Amino acid sequence: MSMDLPCVNVDHVNVEVAVQRVVPEDAPRDAEARALPRLTAEQTAERLGVKVETLYAYVARGRLDRIRTPEGSRFDPLEVERFAGDRRRRPTSGPHGHSDGRPLMVVETSFALIEDGELFYRGRNVASLTGEPFETVAHWALTGDWDADAAFAAGPGLDAARRVGDALPAAATTRDRQQVAVTALAAADPLRYSLDRAAVVGAAEGLVAGMVDALPVRSTSDTAARSQPRPPGPPPSLAARLWAALTDAEPTALSALNAALVLLLDHDLAVSTLAARAAASARANPYAVVTAGLGALDSPLHGNASRAAHRMLARVVAGEPAERVVADTVVAGRGPVPGFGHALYPDGDPRARALLGMLGRLGRLGRLGEPAAASTAVPFPTASAPHAAAPPTAAALDAAADVATIVRRRTGLRPNIDLALGALSLAAGMADDAGEVVFATARSIGWVVHAIDEYEQPPLRLRPVGRYVG
Repeated sequence: MSMDLPCVNVDHVNVEVAVQRVVPEDAPRDAEARALPRLTAEQTAERLGVKVETLYAYVARGRLDRIRTPEGSRFDPLEVERFAGDRRRRPTSGPHGHSDGRPLMVVETSFALIEDGELFYRGRNVASLTGEPFETVAHWALTGDWDADAAFAAGPGLDAARRVGDALPAAATTRDRQQVAVTALAAADPLRYSLDRAAVVGAAEGLVAGMVDALPVRSTSDTAARSQPRPPGPPPSLAARLWAALTDAEPTALSALNAALVLLLDHDLAVSTLAARAAASARANPYAVVTAGLGALDSPLHGNASRAAHRMLARVVAGEPAERVVADTVVAGRGPVPGFGHALYPDGDPRARALLGMLGRLGRLGRLGEPAAASTAVPFPTASAPHAAAPPTAAALDAAADVATIVRRRTGLRPNIDLALGALSLAAGMADDAGEVVFATARSIGWVVHAIDEYEQPPLRLRPVGRYVG
């Protein structure tokens, strides 16, 4: 017996059908599935509360099956319901004791996703984006539009930002220069208080360009070029300008620096991102949002962690035994070995794998004088001694390999992005705090991405309530 039904309700997803046959209770389950109308990609994404890009990331990783039809992808509603139930039943805190969002809240985000040990930007594995210009990825993060020719130029406050930086005490760090540059650039922007999306995007792109261009360059030729009027046409890439500010070495690892910027653009709700979103919830302007993020980033357990990793690797490259260096580093830091382990990645940080893999190929290129294989399956070249006799990139990676072997054998921990940043800065002849500058430059875009999202939420929603216990 059959009957006409106007619609089938699949947990708030209504799909109009002309005729639907009722399936007997004792019918096979696959017959029941065939009787239900398939869901479109848009309906499935709505049901799961994710973007379509994230839905297809689930498909790519085998989490959901889809059926290709002339009208597009279709999804089994019963499988979608089972998947939705599995997501709801996930434990709220991980096995490694990292924060589950309490006592504040779990904040919904729409750009970065950490799942199955991988990092995704709008459904795309971040490792697949490392070959793209940072400006292209950053503009896509801010606007959703992919522009292969995106270029960032600083605004009219650049000269003031340079003068303010030059006036700092001699002990000021490169990060100090970036922080005061943000204030100078804000003061020169007549639209600084506008929260219109286009104005915010323009401010973010000019701000990050200014944070780089306000830094003094290292090479004499670049210093002379900076004093001259810029020729017509797009400026050099942001990675190239940052390289010139951090080292006077030949840009042999420029592609790795660009990759590091892409890998560090956003990463869920890190401490600095939470600070930036809290500022945005009070409707702080994008410059103030970045200032809030920079304050939280300037910390040994967050943005500054690569400095200790750089120093540790430098000692090994200089010839000290890796075992002794690791022991000294743990004693001096009174904590874990810098550059190893991450609560969100128990099987290893994918950002470290991507960056170390790229450095590994560059290291083999420098050592052998010929193109390296494209595989990134092994993040380190085979260690060799003495490290100081090898080309800089190979030497830094050899040191990282030695340290990683010791740490993995004793603790099971794997390299994280801070070790990769330390290896990059050491290989490129940069100062030990260069990783912090790379981190701050890239993450400033991520903070504004979160601010744009937060501006659309109820104001002051991230203001928690204190409970007096004194």
